[in-house]
Formats: sequence, structure tokens, C-alpha cells
Amino acid sequence: MGLSVDPENRFKRAFREYAGRIVPHTINEINRLGPEAGERIYSLLVPPRIFEMFRINPETLRNAAGEKVVKVTSHPDLTFATIEVRERPEDQDCIFFLEIEDTPLYKIEINFLIINDPRSPRFNTDVDELGRRTKFATVRRNIPEEIRAMEAGLAPGQVRRGLRMLRDFVPIATEFIEALEQDMVIAEPLTYSSAILLEYYGFNYIRGKRKMEEIHRGFQPGGELYQKLDGSTPFRQPGMERTVRGRAWAIHDGILGEPWRGIEMYRTEKPANVCTFPGWVY
Repeated sequence: MGLSVDPENRFKRAFREYAGRIVPHTINEINRLGPEAGERIYSLLVPPRIFEMFRINPETLRNAAGEKVVKVTSHPDLTFATIEVRERPEDQDCIFFLEIEDTPLYKIEINFLIINDPRSPRFNTDVDELGRRTKFATVRRNIPEEIRAMEAGLAPGQVRRGLRMLRDFVPIATEFIEALEQDMVIAEPLTYSSAILLEYYGFNYIRGKRKMEEIHRGFQPGGELYQKLDGSTPFRQPGMERTVRGRAWAIHDGILGEPWRGIEMYRTEKPANVCTFPGWVY
């Protein structure tokens, strides 16, 4: 699918305002322009619909009550930056959270991207019963909350329903990369469902495509993963192979026999045409 990119490129205009003729090519070079420049430039990565929906002024970064609700971290010594947007300053969860970083090869990588509906019910899958961080279930899990989240239609890693704005963010990211005079943005999907959605929005694989294809084959009738959907846990029910979310929860539950890792993707200005789950239903 094609992407509509602002022909005037807002990032290029902001670069000229703060850097003159010197074009920054990395996150660190943007950070060295100073906090005012960082706040202005990085806030452009927030989809405009978020500002509209939650009545946040994109110039002042304040909500209707006059409270500053956008926080940018961009220290000149750092090679990464974070952007946090909340409906109110005291809110636990961000509407939008993004962490981007320079890679050792001077590409731009999306480390984390979260777009939440802060008015939807919260599921405490990110902490266990004692309030300890689960770290995406890599150190511990909160099974009762995961079951509630799954039954509510969420995917692994979500604590609230999303706003379905990845389609808004991807063209903004490509516009940002173009302004930096780079040729790609890199992302490491933290879940199977994230990888499938990134495929849909034009990402290709640096590594992991073969693994994704093997997963798809494994979920076919008679396949190894298909046979493990035996009802032994709430996340391994027969029929879960038919949907992206069902497969993602089974993988989250350890059905692969190994941690979810080894998937790295990239997006250029021209979208790729990759699909490792033909005819998928989310």
C-alpha cells in the first residue's frame, strides 16, 4: 500500500529553523541542537490525530486545561530520544510512547512504540500480583490479567486497547527518515502480532523471515504448533491458529519452545510486499 508523505516535509522545515544549512543525520545530532529543538522536532513524530482526539495543542503541547502533557527526553550526550504523550500529566499510561535510537551503523531504530486508548479498561499484564514488572513476560507473568486481556481482544504486550494509529505513524516515520537523508527505519517487533502488522504496513525482514514462515507452517493442520493447541492452557486452545492474536498468545505462552526473539525488520520509502501469514485475520 502506498503512503502519503507531506511534500513540504515538516521535519526538513524544523531542521532549517534550528540547524540552518547543517542537516542532522542521526538522533544524537538532533539531540545536540538543544532541548527546544528536540521538543519541537520529536513532537512532530506524534500522529496529528492524537492531538485532535485529546485536545492537545501541537504548538504548546498543552491540553485544554493548560497542562504540559508532552515530554521529550533528548540529552546531547545520548544516542536515543523518547517522546511521551499523556491526556493528563498524572496519568499512569501514555497515549503515545516512542523510543528511537541510533544503531551502531548510524541507522534509526524504533525501540518501543506504544499507542494506547487511555480511556479504555486497563489490564495489568505488565506487573505481577505483587506489582513487580513482568518485562513483557520475560521474567514473570500475570496469568489472570493475561486471560482477561486476551478475552477482551487485546494482543500480548497490550495493557489497554490501541487506537489503531500505526497506519498514521508509519508515513510520519518515513518522512522523518527522508529528512535525515537516511534510507530506512529499523524495528524489532516484540510480539508475533507486531511483526504481522509491520508486514502489513510495508516492513521487510533483516532477519527472521524464515522463522516467521516456519511458524506459519507449524500452525497448519498437522503441524507441530497446531498439535500443541491442545487446550492444556487458556492460551493453547484449538482454533487459535486461525488468527494473528490467537497465534500471538500461544507464542507468548511458550509454544515455540524458545523465547520470542531474532526478528528484525526495516521500512524504506517504498513499502515491501511481504506476508508470512496469507489471508490473516487479526
